[in-house]
Amino acid sequence: MRLVQIYQCLCDETRLRLLNLLLRGPLCVCHFQTVLGEPQVKISKHLGYLRTRGLVTATRRGNWMVYALPEAAARSPELAANLACLQDCAAEQAVFRRDLARLARLDLTCGPIQAGGAASGGCCAPAKTFPKK
Repeated sequence: MRLVQIYQCLCDETRLRLLNLLLRGPLCVCHFQTVLGEPQVKISKHLGYLRTRGLVTATRRGNWMVYALPEAAARSPELAANLACLQDCAAEQAVFRRDLARLARLDLTCGPIQAGGAASGGCCAPAKTFPKK
Protein backbone atom coordinates (compact mmCIF):
# COMPACT_ATOMS: atom_id res chain seq x y z
CA MET A 1 0.00 0.00 0.00
CA ARG A 2 1.38 3.35 -1.00
CA LEU A 3 1.61 6.12 1.57
CA VAL A 4 -0.10 8.53 -0.83
CA GLN A 5 -3.16 6.23 -0.97
CA ILE A 6 -3.39 6.27 2.81
CA TYR A 7 -3.19 10.05 3.02
CA GLN A 8 -5.78 10.48 0.26
CA CYS A 9 -8.15 8.45 2.41
CA LEU A 10 -7.32 10.35 5.59
CA CYS A 11 -7.99 13.81 4.14
CA ASP A 12 -11.75 13.62 4.73
CA GLU A 13 -13.44 13.97 8.13
CA THR A 14 -16.16 11.41 7.38
CA ARG A 15 -13.59 8.79 6.39
CA LEU A 16 -11.55 9.55 9.52
CA ARG A 17 -14.67 9.07 11.62
CA LEU A 18 -15.44 5.77 9.88
CA LEU A 19 -11.92 4.47 10.42
CA ASN A 20 -11.94 5.56 14.05
CA LEU A 21 -15.14 3.58 14.64
CA LEU A 22 -13.69 0.55 12.86
CA LEU A 23 -10.76 0.57 15.28
CA ARG A 24 -13.34 -0.82 17.75
CA GLY A 25 -14.34 -3.70 15.46
CA PRO A 26 -16.42 -4.62 12.39
CA LEU A 27 -19.58 -2.61 11.77
CA CYS A 28 -22.53 -2.66 9.41
CA VAL A 29 -23.47 0.36 7.34
CA CYS A 30 -26.56 0.81 9.54
CA HIS A 31 -24.30 1.31 12.57
CA PHE A 32 -22.37 4.04 10.80
CA GLN A 33 -25.63 5.70 9.74
CA THR A 34 -26.89 5.72 13.30
CA VAL A 35 -23.68 6.97 14.89
CA LEU A 36 -22.80 9.61 12.28
CA GLY A 37 -26.38 10.64 11.49
CA GLU A 38 -25.62 10.49 7.77
CA PRO A 39 -27.59 8.84 4.94
CA GLN A 40 -26.69 5.37 3.71
CA VAL A 41 -25.56 6.62 0.32
CA LYS A 42 -22.95 8.95 1.84
CA ILE A 43 -21.65 6.29 4.22
CA SER A 44 -21.48 3.67 1.45
CA LYS A 45 -19.66 6.07 -0.88
CA HIS A 46 -16.94 6.74 1.68
CA LEU A 47 -16.65 3.07 2.65
CA GLY A 48 -16.34 2.17 -1.05
CA TYR A 49 -13.55 4.71 -1.39
CA LEU A 50 -11.71 3.19 1.57
CA ARG A 51 -12.32 -0.33 0.30
CA THR A 52 -10.93 0.25 -3.20
CA ARG A 53 -7.77 1.64 -1.62
CA GLY A 54 -7.35 -1.31 0.74
CA LEU A 55 -8.03 0.46 4.03
CA VAL A 56 -11.16 -1.58 4.83
CA THR A 57 -12.55 -4.98 3.94
CA ALA A 58 -16.21 -5.87 3.41
CA THR A 59 -18.23 -9.01 3.98
CA ARG A 60 -21.78 -9.50 2.74
CA ARG A 61 -24.36 -10.50 5.35
CA GLY A 62 -27.64 -11.02 3.54
CA ASN A 63 -28.44 -7.68 1.92
CA TRP A 64 -26.00 -5.76 4.11
CA MET A 65 -22.29 -5.18 4.13
CA VAL A 66 -20.17 -5.45 7.25
CA TYR A 67 -16.92 -3.47 7.12
CA ALA A 68 -13.72 -4.03 9.04
CA LEU A 69 -10.11 -2.97 9.05
CA PRO A 70 -7.69 -5.44 7.52
CA GLU A 71 -6.31 -7.98 10.00
CA ALA A 72 -3.38 -6.51 11.92
CA ALA A 73 -0.95 -8.95 10.28
CA ALA A 74 -2.12 -7.85 6.81
CA ARG A 75 -1.74 -4.11 7.44
CA SER A 76 1.21 -2.33 5.93
CA PRO A 77 3.50 -0.65 8.47
CA GLU A 78 2.39 2.73 7.08
CA LEU A 79 -1.30 1.94 7.58
CA ALA A 80 -0.69 0.58 11.08
CA ALA A 81 1.26 3.71 12.06
CA ASN A 82 -1.41 6.05 10.67
CA LEU A 83 -4.26 4.17 12.38
CA ALA A 84 -2.37 4.41 15.68
CA CYS A 85 -1.90 8.13 15.10
CA LEU A 86 -5.60 8.52 14.26
CA GLN A 87 -6.55 6.77 17.48
CA ASP A 88 -4.30 9.05 19.52
CA CYS A 89 -5.42 12.25 17.80
CA ALA A 90 -9.11 11.32 17.82
CA ALA A 91 -9.05 11.08 21.61
CA GLU A 92 -8.49 14.85 21.65
CA GLN A 93 -11.38 15.76 19.32
CA ALA A 94 -14.98 16.08 20.53
CA VAL A 95 -16.58 14.71 17.34
CA PHE A 96 -14.61 11.45 17.59
CA ARG A 97 -15.31 11.07 21.32
CA ARG A 98 -19.00 11.66 20.64
CA ASP A 99 -19.00 9.02 17.89
CA LEU A 100 -17.44 6.45 20.22
CA ALA A 101 -19.94 7.28 22.98
CA ARG A 102 -22.83 6.79 20.54
CA LEU A 103 -21.33 3.53 19.33
CA ALA A 104 -21.02 2.29 22.91
CA ARG A 105 -24.77 2.85 23.42
CA LEU A 106 -25.76 0.76 20.38
CA ASP A 107 -26.76 -2.88 20.43
CA LEU A 108 -24.32 -4.28 17.90
CA THR A 109 -25.74 -7.77 17.82
CA CYS A 110 -27.14 -8.50 14.38
CA GLY A 111 -30.49 -10.21 14.10
CA PRO A 112 -30.84 -13.51 12.27
CA ILE A 113 -30.90 -13.42 8.49
CA GLN A 114 -34.30 -14.54 7.28
CA ALA A 115 -35.14 -16.47 4.11
CA GLY A 116 -34.32 -14.34 1.09
CA GLY A 117 -31.46 -12.63 2.95
CA ALA A 118 -33.52 -10.12 4.90
CA ALA A 119 -33.35 -9.46 8.59
CA SER A 120 -36.27 -7.86 10.33
CA GLY A 121 -35.83 -4.10 10.57
CA GLY A 122 -32.51 -4.00 8.76
CA CYS A 123 -29.34 -5.96 9.41
CA CYS A 124 -29.12 -4.96 13.01
CA ALA A 125 -32.13 -2.71 13.52
CA PRO A 126 -30.33 -0.07 15.60
CA ALA A 127 -32.65 0.91 18.41
CA LYS A 128 -31.36 4.45 18.79
CA THR A 129 -30.84 7.36 16.51
CA PHE A 130 -28.83 10.40 17.41
CA PRO A 131 -29.21 13.97 16.19
CA LYS A 132 -26.77 14.94 13.45
CA LYS A 133 -24.01 17.28 14.60
